[in-house]
Amino acid sequence: MSREKVSRERDTKKERSKERSHRRKSKTSRICKEVMINFLKKLFFFFRAYFDMIIDYVYSIFWEDRHQAIPDLDKKHAMLKESAVTLAEKIRNKELKSEELVTACIERIKLVNPMLNAVTDERYEDAIKEAQAVDKMIEAGLSEEDLKNKPFLGVPFTAKESHAVKGMLHTLGILSRKSVRADEDAECVRLLKAAGAIPVAVTNVPEINKWQETRNMVFGQTNNPYHTGRTTGGSSGGEAALSASLASPISLCSDIGGSTRMPAFYCGLYALNPTAEHTSMKGSTLRSGKEPTMASIGFVSKHCEDLIPLTKVVADEKAHLLNLDRQVDVKELKFYYVESINDLRVSPVGSDLKKVMKRVVYKLSGVVEPSDKPKPYYHEGFNHSLALWRHAMSKEADCFAALLTDNQGEANGLAELGKKLVGASEFTLAAIIKLLDDQVMPAVPAAWADDLTQQLRDDLIETLGSDGVLLFPSAPTPAPYHYAAYLRPFNFALWGIFNALKFPTAQVPLGLNCDGLPLGIQVAAAPHNDALCVAVADHIGKLFQGYVPPCRVPE
Repeated sequence: MSREKVSRERDTKKERSKERSHRRKSKTSRICKEVMINFLKKLFFFFRAYFDMIIDYVYSIFWEDRHQAIPDLDKKHAMLKESAVTLAEKIRNKELKSEELVTACIERIKLVNPMLNAVTDERYEDAIKEAQAVDKMIEAGLSEEDLKNKPFLGVPFTAKESHAVKGMLHTLGILSRKSVRADEDAECVRLLKAAGAIPVAVTNVPEINKWQETRNMVFGQTNNPYHTGRTTGGSSGGEAALSASLASPISLCSDIGGSTRMPAFYCGLYALNPTAEHTSMKGSTLRSGKEPTMASIGFVSKHCEDLIPLTKVVADEKAHLLNLDRQVDVKELKFYYVESINDLRVSPVGSDLKKVMKRVVYKLSGVVEPSDKPKPYYHEGFNHSLALWRHAMSKEADCFAALLTDNQGEANGLAELGKKLVGASEFTLAAIIKLLDDQVMPAVPAAWADDLTQQLRDDLIETLGSDGVLLFPSAPTPAPYHYAAYLRPFNFALWGIFNALKFPTAQVPLGLNCDGLPLGIQVAAAPHNDALCVAVADHIGKLFQGYVPPCRVPE
C-alpha cells in the first residue's frame, strides 16, 4: 500500500473521529441544555406556587371577613332543588303548577340577589302571566306535538345578559349601552322559549364577556354564593351564582374561553360546552350567527341529567350530529388524564386539585379492566395553551375594541390606561388589559400556532377515538378572591385550550374542599362525542358528591 493511500486513510479516520467527538459534544451539550431548561422551569413553578400563596394570603386579609352567607332554602321553595327535567315532568303530569314554580323562582332570586348582585333586569310580572297561561294549556290537555316540541314547558330560566332577550336590557356590561334593550330574541333564547321555558331575568357579565370575573362599570361585581368575597368567574358568572343558590332551574350561558365551565367550577356546578359550531350564536354578543367561531352555547346546572336535553334544544337541527342520544357504558371507555401543564404564564395546579384528580383516577381504575386503567397523556401543545387560545381568538370575527364603544369607533388601550389612572375611563381595568393584549402585545406566530394546534388536535382525536375521554384540571385553584385575577390573568387557559381545539368538554363538580369551596375537573372528548363527556361527568360526579349546596336545603 502506498504512503499516500495510508496517509489519506489516516486523515479520513481522524476526520471521522472528530465528527464523532463533535456529535458526542453536541449531544452532551443538548442534553445539558435541556436539563438546565427543565431545572429552571421547575424552579420557576416552585417560586410561582409560593407567589400564588402570598397573593391568596394578602387578599384574604381584606376579603375573608366580608363573606355573607346566602339564605337557606325553605320548604316553600323546596322544588327548586329539583332538576329542570324533573320539574318539567311534574308540570306536564299536573303534580306542580308552572305559576307555583315561577313564583318560587322569583321569590328565591329576591332573597339571594342582595348578596350576589347577579340580576341586571327582570320580567317577573310577565313571567307569572306566561306561567298562568301554561297551566291553562295543561288543564285543557296537551297535544302529542306539544309534548314532543315543548320538553321544558312551564320551567323558568335566566340568561346571561349578553344573550338578547326581547324587551330586556342588553348592555353587554358597557356604559355606552346602559339603556339599550333587545328588540328581538337571540336564537338560543328563541329556541328555549319554543321548548316551553319561561324567561324570568337576565344576569351580569363582564364587559363583552371577556374576563375571569363578572364585574363591569354598569352593574358592579357579582359574588360567589359559597364565599361572597370570592369570584364567580366569568363570563357567565351571574348565571352560575343564581343556579348554585337554587334560584334558577335553567341557566343559559355561552363559552369562548371557559365562560360556561369556569363559573360552573367556581360555583360547584355541572356544565357542558358542546362541540363548536353546532349551536347558533345569533343575537349573542351582537353576533349574526354566520361567523365561524370556537364559541358555543351551553348551560350550567346542579344536575348532570339536564345537560343533554337542554343542549338538544339549542343545537336544534344540528343536535343529531353531536350523538347526544348515544348509550354510554363507562366501563368500556378509555381514560387518559393530565395532572398539570407547564405553560409558564399559567399558575401551577395546586394541591387540592391535584389530589382530587388522583382520587378520580384511582376510583376509575377500579371501574375498568386493569389493562384499561387511566393512562397519563402528554403533548407539548398543552404547554402553550394560552398562546394557542390567543391565536384562535385572533380569528374570531368580532372586534373587542369596537364592541367596547358599541361599534362607534375603537377604544385605544394606551389612551384608556391613561384615563384610568386619573379616574376618567368608562371601562374596568380588566377591559383595558384585554385592549392592551390585543393592541400592544406581539401577535402569536400564526404558522407555529396553527401547526401546533393541529398536531395536538390530531393526536388527541387519534388517541381518544370514539370511546375515550381526557380528564383535565379545571384551574390552578378553587374560586380566587375578588380582583386576584389581575395578578394571575392567564389561568383561564386550562379551559380555553379546548375552545381552541373545538372539543366538547364537561365541567364536573366534585364536592367541597376544607374551606367550603367547590372542587372539580374537566372531561374532554373528541368532536361529536359530547355524550361521552356527560356520561363520565355523571358517573364521577356521583362518586364524589357532585353539586353540594352553599346553604341548608330541606329534605
